[in-house]
Amino acid sequence: MELTEVMRTTGTCRYFRPDPVPDEVLHRAFDAARFGPQGGNRQPVRWVVVREAATKQALADLYLPLWKAYFDGIASGEVNVGALPKTVLDADHFAENLATVPAIVVACAELDGLHPTDTGLDRLSVVGGGSIYPTVQNLCLALRNEGVGTAFTTLLCITEPAVRELLSIPEGFITAGHIAIGYPERPFPTKLTRMPVEEIVYAESFARPLFSS
Repeated sequence: MELTEVMRTTGTCRYFRPDPVPDEVLHRAFDAARFGPQGGNRQPVRWVVVREAATKQALADLYLPLWKAYFDGIASGEVNVGALPKTVLDADHFAENLATVPAIVVACAELDGLHPTDTGLDRLSVVGGGSIYPTVQNLCLALRNEGVGTAFTTLLCITEPAVRELLSIPEGFITAGHIAIGYPERPFPTKLTRMPVEEIVYAESFARPLFSS
């Protein structure tokens, strides 16, 4: 596939066929993903591919109560996700059926390989993720190129101690996200809904858009 087509059609897949994803497909995707940028070429990202039914079920059992609390907040109006009702219902279907996806890929990162430079600011620290999430996105793009759908979530990171024990993740590593993967039950989107360039790019300062609408 052409690169921009891959980028424009890698949406969140929430309905999967039961067909397994072959090892050779996974290998090609991980092989491409590892070239994501990271500070100092420290390469902190590691992956755990979960395909055994019992382990997927254990992850799903951790995920579902977290999602349901979030879902209830959306229903009550306490949480504003800005998503269409259908999207929320699709996400609920995904949560209810997480244990049945062909594989769940757990993205881990070595703490010593991260270099967050924003920990002294009076806000949430996010810079450490700069050495993780480009590689995660590379994996999603590489799988899309193979015809494999993905759904990336960070909700399970709340239960990191339990996930660490379940998957024997060593000390010094964190969980940075979980990716459900499999062949999509429905066609890939032909066009994702995103804000136009004119609303997100500025010239010299936030006061002046770079492109006129």
